[in-house]
Amino acid sequence: MRGLLLAAVLAVAMPLSASAQNVEVAGVKYESAAEVGGSKLLLNGAGIRYKAFFKVYTAGLYLNAKAGSSDAVLGNNGPKRIHIQMLREIDGNELGKLFTKGMEENSTRDEFAKAISGVLRIADIFSTKKRLSSGENFSIEWVPGQGTLVYVNGKLQGEPIKEPEFYTVLLKIWLGRSPADEQLKDALLGVKRERNR
Repeated sequence: MRGLLLAAVLAVAMPLSASAQNVEVAGVKYESAAEVGGSKLLLNGAGIRYKAFFKVYTAGLYLNAKAGSSDAVLGNNGPKRIHIQMLREIDGNELGKLFTKGMEENSTRDEFAKAISGVLRIADIFSTKKRLSSGENFSIEWVPGQGTLVYVNGKLQGEPIKEPEFYTVLLKIWLGRSPADEQLKDALLGVKRERNR
């Protein structure tokens, strides 16, 4: 009887411990959990953004509940964090333009219009930074009741972006119908697929 009980406990515990492990991507460690706005979030997935054969950055997505589809992530109204760590140097203006393009391509005209003040703000944050070097990082968090908080190398960049539509439009850069990188989209959603070489 004790053996059966122990086996049952282990069967339940194994998936939990397996899903609660830190992940290392291209030498960048993503913790299994993070705190955002006083809430504990879980690492939903992490991966690499490639351009041609070059590794550009790693990204990790944190949510309050695991989600395996874009709709589930975008429909989650709880706190969220996307964390990016650069693997190559990139011009700040160029990054701001790429983000703007990604948001526009993955949103309806109405969605983009509602998010425009946040779009302009994030473009300004990156253009002010001038460039991001390999090893530098930024996090963009959604905190219900506060808005979107942008951190560059751990430092908060001004006031929150209040419009809730902005964070949804932002996440569509990676999770929308025309994502920056299909393999990265899968990785952020926790979908395991081999990268085509």
